Amino acid sequence: MPYLKLRTNSSISKQQSSELLTQFSQLLAKETGKPERYVMVELEGDREMIFSGTNAPLAYIECKSIGLTSTQAKSLSASISQIICDKIKIPSDRVYIEFSQCPAEFWGWNGSTFG
Repeated sequence: MPYLKLRTNSSISKQQSSELLTQFSQLLAKETGKPERYVMVELEGDREMIFSGTNAPLAYIECKSIGLTSTQAKSLSASISQIICDKIKIPSDRVYIEFSQCPAEFWGWNGSTFG
């Protein structure tokens, strides 16, 4: 049920994409305490985007999970920002992360919901 979607105006190579998908999947499982088999990650590079009046490298991330706490969001913000800075060279002040906590009964999977 944890889901992370990264959109950026930077190019992401196939190699980088594979590494980022794996790294984010493992991070979400660890930080949320959910099995990795429920984690979904999506990456979109080369997007037309602007932030603070410039199209310098930037990223927008959506991170959603059932039962996500403010403590987990704060920790994830630091970890996600560090990965993006290290792997695709986007400084943390050019990254927005939207965290959403969803009730289990509003998260569908396998023909039903988690609640």
